[in-house]
Amino acid sequence: MQGTRGRGQLSRVSVNSGAVLGSAEPATHGSANVAAPLAPATGSPVRPAVILGLIGTVISATGSWIPSLWGDEAASVMAAERPLPSLFMMLTHVDAVHGTYYFFLHFWIQAFGASPFSVRLPPAIAVGFAVAGVVFVVARLGTVRLAILAGVICCILPRVTYMGEETRTYAFSAAYAAWATWVLVSLVLHRRHSRKWWIAYAVVMVFGTYTFLYFGVFFIVHGLTLLSSRSSRVLLKRWLAFSAMAVAAALPIIVVGYLQRDQIAYLADQTTVTFNAMSVGLWFWTPTFAVIAWALIIIGLIGALVGWRKAARPPGLSLAVVAALWLVVPGVVLVLASIPQNSFTSRYLSYSAPAAAILIALGIATLARSGPRRMIALSLVTAAFVAPIYLAQRTPYAKNGSDWAEISSTVGAHAKAGDAIVFDDGARPSRRPRLALNTYPAGFVGLKDVTLKTPADKSSTWYDRTYTVAAADHLGRFNGISRVWLVEYVLSGRPDTYGLADLNQMGFRVTAAYRTHSSQIIELVRG
Repeated sequence: MQGTRGRGQLSRVSVNSGAVLGSAEPATHGSANVAAPLAPATGSPVRPAVILGLIGTVISATGSWIPSLWGDEAASVMAAERPLPSLFMMLTHVDAVHGTYYFFLHFWIQAFGASPFSVRLPPAIAVGFAVAGVVFVVARLGTVRLAILAGVICCILPRVTYMGEETRTYAFSAAYAAWATWVLVSLVLHRRHSRKWWIAYAVVMVFGTYTFLYFGVFFIVHGLTLLSSRSSRVLLKRWLAFSAMAVAAALPIIVVGYLQRDQIAYLADQTTVTFNAMSVGLWFWTPTFAVIAWALIIIGLIGALVGWRKAARPPGLSLAVVAALWLVVPGVVLVLASIPQNSFTSRYLSYSAPAAAILIALGIATLARSGPRRMIALSLVTAAFVAPIYLAQRTPYAKNGSDWAEISSTVGAHAKAGDAIVFDDGARPSRRPRLALNTYPAGFVGLKDVTLKTPADKSSTWYDRTYTVAAADHLGRFNGISRVWLVEYVLSGRPDTYGLADLNQMGFRVTAAYRTHSSQIIELVRG
């Protein structure tokens, strides 16, 4: 902040009006008075950040063991369970962009096991860090009271509670986004020239990019943030220098990610950029809550604009602008990059969910001009609309309809040791019922996996390689087998018939069938 020499000289005014810290000129008494409806709260944001971070972790972790693991999570768990040499080998062929997370999860599983709760706890913890980061960012640019409100909204936002129960990198990318933004804001507001702060910024950006490749878009977000704040040339040059060093450090993962781009080529055949996907599916889940959330976001932005006009000048660094760039720019960049060939899915924008929470909080604060009671009431109304979404996310089939836990329990209840198990391998790898064996092995103990060709940890990819039923029979895999359990994938309500004809030719006949949510388990007996 120009013209200031110490922290005590920084003027703090309400972000509800859009006049916030970091202006090119010191805020005047008149501009501060514009914000009376949301008076600055006193005290440090550290305690609220810690408390809300813990609450965010608890909310995300609660019930996380209920939904069955699904395809993306199976890739995480199966990769992490491999011996390190095998994991290195796999990453040279696929999923190098997730390698940092897989290595972390490898050691986590060694320490805490691979139960659904265990493998989903790290992202829940990452949500806690993301929430704490939001509190610090908002407190730095606004008030502690508003920071608490933004933290609360971040804890319950549907995209946040979903990624907090999914063992992928999305929650981590949100945490990195929050803390990288806080470091940048601190550098702008306090004109920190300490090399340690700049190194800290570069390190967060590098780790964020290695954890989730598309996190690199935040170099663009932060560049635009600095330009919007009318930062000095010295600050811009320092940012460019340290950002260049961070990009150079991240270059290996960028290059490998480009070379392995074919692994998301399947998105080219999907329509992922639609009005519903971009307005509802990104962060809000249901049309009703999306309408409420977007209305609050718009109200918050309008309130900030009105505040700037009353202050007779726009702020140097506005919370509304910081959050708006964080929310919008990544989506614009990734969607434009997908025009030649679609490579976008809404999960990639999970790291912008904290920005949505901040803007929703700004909208609530703008409406709550009469004081904290109205703010609390509006927050409770928002939470009431979110609660059914949260509960729906913690049902057995909430993860893409996956029913692997149910397959395991059904097979375990009826099969006997020495029986053979055959899985439908006609579906794409991330949906194959075989993944039930890899993620919920308890129900398959004692069964013979007669079609297994190459286990995942011996393969160059993350999943098992298998023989067809006919090929397995030719190899004698069914010799001495009198009972087979065939697990078929059900698509659009119609079970597949993978391998059924070959089993019939071998003399096996259907004696029972059990329908699960997305599969059908068929018992066949010979003789």
